[in-house]
Amino acid sequence: MADRDSASPNFRQRPPWLGADLQTLRNFLCGPAPELTGGENLLLALRDGDRLAARLDRAVNGADKPLIVLIHGLTGSQHSETVVAAARNFVAQGWSVLRPNLCGSTPSRPTCRGFYHAGKTGDLADALQSIPSALKANGIILVGHSLGGDLVLKFMGEGCHDAPVLAGVAVSPPLDLAATCRQMMKPRNFLYQRHILNGLKTEALAPNADLSAAERKNIVAARSIFEFDDGFIAPHFGFNGASDYYARNSSNAFLAAIKSPTFIIYAQDDPWIPAACYQAVDWRALPGITTLFIPKGGHLGFHDAASATPWHDRMSANWLKAQSLSC
Repeated sequence: MADRDSASPNFRQRPPWLGADLQTLRNFLCGPAPELTGGENLLLALRDGDRLAARLDRAVNGADKPLIVLIHGLTGSQHSETVVAAARNFVAQGWSVLRPNLCGSTPSRPTCRGFYHAGKTGDLADALQSIPSALKANGIILVGHSLGGDLVLKFMGEGCHDAPVLAGVAVSPPLDLAATCRQMMKPRNFLYQRHILNGLKTEALAPNADLSAAERKNIVAARSIFEFDDGFIAPHFGFNGASDYYARNSSNAFLAAIKSPTFIIYAQDDPWIPAACYQAVDWRALPGITTLFIPKGGHLGFHDAASATPWHDRMSANWLKAQSLSC
């Protein structure tokens, strides 16, 4: 996999975060990042009556720039370490940032009875439609982390649902959900999977969730992410099992249809997402997508020696600055 952004600074791991797992775990081990000050809370209406909780942080001199909409990953939220760090960097660079919490994630659960999944782009379309017009007058840039990156890429491949999306950034997106699930179920990822599965169950079983008795039973009984998806997510959303859900929502099937400028960042030692997901794509046939693939960095890690600001956030901001983005 060739790096198609040779002007980017080299990534050097910052001690003691050496190796794929420590790069990945640093976000969990160091605890939540300090929140930005002065933000605003919004509720974004969905057509089914649910409302997504969202956090807006305005840049001091960002009135003439597009709004960045930052999508968290699986079991994440506006409070995730990587999401807060990215918002801080973008705001410092002059972009206002909106952080919606997907339907059923912890901050949105009080105002949502439903749930999210990797390809539920209709909710994203509704949320973007609900953003006050003044905030999106200069267009929207979508940035997604991990599963949020899969959602962003699928959304853009579907034509952006008439939203004024000018560009997209995906950091550590899975691309192939089935292959990623198989990777997560390997013995070396036992602790990762247990952590994520516990988070999925907590979200799904939280008060206000609209669940049948059978669904609740399947959630509690799930012993793996696959069983959770096969016993709950897939049937709840009308898919014929987890394999059908994965096949119909993996973003690799939507890449060729993306028309707006797009930037994808991935580390080839990602312990959650196998490199084969990326090697299977003919990136030369997708000139509208800029890729930045590096040997090390883990999953949503990219903690380098040059700066306390994560490397992928700096590269994302640099790429966006180089684009000519206007409505």
